[in-house]
Amino acid sequence: MGIKPSYIKTLGLELLAKNREKFSSNYEENKQALATSASIESKRVRNRIAGYITRKINTKRHQ
Repeated sequence: MGIKPSYIKTLGLELLAKNREKFSSNYEENKQALATSASIESKRVRNRIAGYITRKINTKRHQ
C-alpha cells in the first residue's frame, strides 16, 4: 500500500479515457490490453498502470 506516482495516475486515466472499451475489471486482461494499446517499455510500469486501471474500474462499479 502506498501513494501512486502521478505519472501512473496520469497515464492510467488518459488510457482509460481513450480506450475504455478495451479495459475490464480483470487485472490480467488489462495487462494484455496495455501491451496492445500503449508502448510501455518497462514491465513494472505496465503492471502498475494495469493495476491502477483495474482498481479505478472496480471502485466505480461498487459506488
